[in-house]
Amino acid sequence: MELTSRAYATGRRKCSVARVWLQPGEGKIEVNSRPVDDFFPRPTLKMVLAQPLKVVGMEGKFNVMATVSGGGASGQAGAIRLGIARALVQADGALRTPLKKAGLLTRDPRVKERKKYGQKGARARFQFSKR
Repeated sequence: MELTSRAYATGRRKCSVARVWLQPGEGKIEVNSRPVDDFFPRPTLKMVLAQPLKVVGMEGKFNVMATVSGGGASGQAGAIRLGIARALVQADGALRTPLKKAGLLTRDPRVKERKKYGQKGARARFQFSKR
């Protein structure tokens, strides 16, 4: 597969939104204009980012530039992962099947449940006292 120009996609997870651009290159990943090692110091988060490229065997063939906002570190990593997977499909439709099979094209719908009024939290309740 030869991608001649840039491919763009959006990824979301929890409260995070990531805009991702893929470009042919030597495998550099930049997040918010910083190297991925600076932005995500935990190795598990870097592994999450690389999953779509690893599944299709394209690691080291694309430069990834992402801007991400909202949420925490794991939500941001998940949003970028979805963005990379979607951009790969936009670049080459044949990659859709392996990415879909690996579950990388599905947006994770789990978000924080809202706090209920008159209660302590989403599910937690104040202690009941009979007397």
